[in-house]
Amino acid sequence: MALLNEKPRVFLEEFRVKNAPNDYGMADEKWNFKKFAKNFRIVIVRMDNFEMEFDLIGIQPAFANAFRRLMLSEVPSMAIEKVMIRNNTSIIQDEVLAHRLGLIPLRADPRLFEYRPEGATDGTEFNTLEFALKVKCSMNKSQPKDSFRAEDLYENHSVYSSQIKWQPIGNQASVHKEADIGPVHADILVSKMRPGHELDLTLVAVKGIGRDHAKFSPVATASYRLLPEVTLTREVRGSEASLLQSCFAPGVIGLDSEGRAYVRDARYDTCSRNVFRYDEIKDAVILSRVRDHFIFSVESTGAMHPSVIFVEAVKVLRDKCKSFLDELNKFN
Repeated sequence: MALLNEKPRVFLEEFRVKNAPNDYGMADEKWNFKKFAKNFRIVIVRMDNFEMEFDLIGIQPAFANAFRRLMLSEVPSMAIEKVMIRNNTSIIQDEVLAHRLGLIPLRADPRLFEYRPEGATDGTEFNTLEFALKVKCSMNKSQPKDSFRAEDLYENHSVYSSQIKWQPIGNQASVHKEADIGPVHADILVSKMRPGHELDLTLVAVKGIGRDHAKFSPVATASYRLLPEVTLTREVRGSEASLLQSCFAPGVIGLDSEGRAYVRDARYDTCSRNVFRYDEIKDAVILSRVRDHFIFSVESTGAMHPSVIFVEAVKVLRDKCKSFLDELNKFN
């Protein structure tokens, strides 16, 4: 049990959550940079173009929560801000249509653009992207005689994000590739139409942050949780082992060839504490969470790679710290 007490932990009992003995919380610990640099680690568990799971180890909750909040509300992205409607004869009201278009994630690197100055009425090639959406629904002249499906009867009866076309401003066409600008997903449904309905729109996208509007947030979600730990205090086998296995999420508890239970991977435990419902096995486990080991899950909307989003959040925090120190130095 000596090994169990090396890390700061929160223990999950049947009716309460408590800290380890002689552990009064990380907030009371004196900050030591050398100790932090020695213990801090980042471990990437999985990563693709849209999702990333990584561990922040040896860090205080305030920093972990700061990174989460920065990714949600301070890292910028490009989003449709204004919609100029020349014609909208669809059944969707103008303001609802504009709102739907604003929430479509755009593939455009915000680091290559500037913020539009407050009060500016016209955009430039350095701070604005323009798109056009011009679609008209009509009858399909070659429709099958015995079909009643909208796909066969009408042309352009569904308006998708793939029909939003980029209109380069100034020298943008030579700076940005057409494949790098536009909606992230081509199959987002914008509107349903019938013959006689028409959309003729100009869309203006600018750089912004999620603190101003959720459409500018580069992540669909960013969350973290403490690393779970499951420790068996005695041997559990047979029917008790099967019962113990059923109390945890799949993959947490395994059974060996002799029917004995063992901890396969506590990382995926949801900390439901179902094991405390059964008197015969509730004394066989100790449930805890490591207080300085955070499992982060970041899901990008597609504008930026999730790893880039986290790095940008770190840069934002760095700049905020510099600004704070500069303000303090003014009083010296």
